[in-house]
Amino acid sequence: MFLTVYLLSLMANTLIIFTVVMEPTLQMPMYIFLGNLSFLEIWYTTATVPKLLATCLSQGVTISLSDCVTQYHFFFSMGATECILLAVMAYDWYLAVCNPVRYSVLVRIPVCLQFSAGSWIGGFISPLLSTILISHLNFCGPQKINHFFCDSDPIYKLSCSDTFLVEALSYTCSSVVILSYFPLTMSSYGYIVVTVIRMSSQEAWRKAFSTCASHITVVTIYYRTIIFAYVCPPAKYNFTIGKVVSMF
Repeated sequence: MFLTVYLLSLMANTLIIFTVVMEPTLQMPMYIFLGNLSFLEIWYTTATVPKLLATCLSQGVTISLSDCVTQYHFFFSMGATECILLAVMAYDWYLAVCNPVRYSVLVRIPVCLQFSAGSWIGGFISPLLSTILISHLNFCGPQKINHFFCDSDPIYKLSCSDTFLVEALSYTCSSVVILSYFPLTMSSYGYIVVTVIRMSSQEAWRKAFSTCASHITVVTIYYRTIIFAYVCPPAKYNFTIGKVVSMF
């Protein structure tokens, strides 16, 4: 099941990227952001799913400490990048719906590329300090991680070092990123909904909501899971529930 879903995800996102790159009529900010999101999703899932598949097929799967730290960094970097990119895409929709006359002036291709690059740079910088601190922890106990990938809390449980600093830093960083970009994203959609309600044309209603519906669905599912996993107090972390939430 996991392999099937993973392959479908790879094929669908690759097809989206190929279509955006090869079709001249899609060289627009809206589709460039969508191509970035598809590229992000390929690497976001690839950071964890192949190792998960190997774990399902074998009784004794190991991962080196360096690989574990690398997986941690890429997973959280991609997560932070997605938060920023979803906020940027929501702002793009807001300008398109609420300010259509000036949209082509405000959101030009160079500006779009700068926003995209900023999302990736900001996302990869966010967990960098936490990654460095984790790489310096000592692991001297039973080194069996209670997860299907190198998530933060399971790593801390394995360390025999004092993890207070890195836990506090990681928790603060994830909370700041999530609780900063989630309100920005939802406020953009709030303005969109208000603007659409004021429209008298039923066709305009249908077009606006059909355009934003899939994005709102992604935002809702994504933020519900990461808020539960990374904003809830670490002391209340339940490994079984955490694994289920991570799967979503």
